[in-house]
Amino acid sequence: MPDFNESKLTDEVIASFQATADPRLKYLMTELVRSLHDYVRRTDLTFEEWTQAIDVLTRTGQTCTPTRQEFILLSDVLGVSMLVDAINHREREGSTETTVLGPFYVGEHKPLPSGADISEGIDGEPLFVSCRLTDLSGAPLQGARVDVWHADDDGFYDSQKSDYATSGPSLRARFAPDAEGRVFFRTILPCSYPIPTDGPVGDLIRASGRHPMRPAHIHFLVDAPGFDPLITHVFIDGDEYLHSDVVFGVKPELIARVERRTDGVMPDGKPIDRPWHLMTYDFRLRPGSKDAPRPMMAAAE
Repeated sequence: MPDFNESKLTDEVIASFQATADPRLKYLMTELVRSLHDYVRRTDLTFEEWTQAIDVLTRTGQTCTPTRQEFILLSDVLGVSMLVDAINHREREGSTETTVLGPFYVGEHKPLPSGADISEGIDGEPLFVSCRLTDLSGAPLQGARVDVWHADDDGFYDSQKSDYATSGPSLRARFAPDAEGRVFFRTILPCSYPIPTDGPVGDLIRASGRHPMRPAHIHFLVDAPGFDPLITHVFIDGDEYLHSDVVFGVKPELIARVERRTDGVMPDGKPIDRPWHLMTYDFRLRPGSKDAPRPMMAAAE
């Protein structure tokens, strides 16, 4: 057994993975050990700090439930989610920008016809959303599925509410575009909101003096045969947190101007007796392999 020292320890741990059959796993574990050991050496990590780190990770796992994913939230606030997204979408070729899936996606949504009101029974300022989905040449997408979801007027997603198991989903749905690639639906104007701060991620945010806010947005997940899936948000222009999103998810192209309207009829011809808002946005998808991985599914946070 060789004499122990800090550098030799790292070499020994890396060597323990040499027989790993999967070359990618071998590479990932080697780089993880090297980076993690370097971090410990650079920071002169104390026993107390190491114990605190273990405790944070333990509590993060214990906080996760079928409707709450604290590890995704931790990844989000550390910027890791957006970094993984960025390196996996370096070649955009003019397609719509991506951003994080977020922790509130709960799997496949209930299909509804275009024009449906996904906010039925929920208070808020009316919003009409009109979208068009095309390829890079502007041709409408065929056979696409569009999942949408967003927070309510108080900043909460349906899955955060205590009666979610009995009341079911709200402010989320799946739509299919028409022959022109158009999707439209009615909902309420979302607002900026704080990420949940009652767990270890909230403790981290407070300890580091950061605010927990996300700017108002609507999530979109577009999946079409023959195209790379698109996971993105559309943010509302003018929100005060656009330049300080706690999960670093805002990109300029994804900011949409929302018009306040007083017309007595919405674009689908249905009457309305109060002011409402209009959001329009066009999505462009990049051709991909038919064997390309489909969008990852994550439990809601």
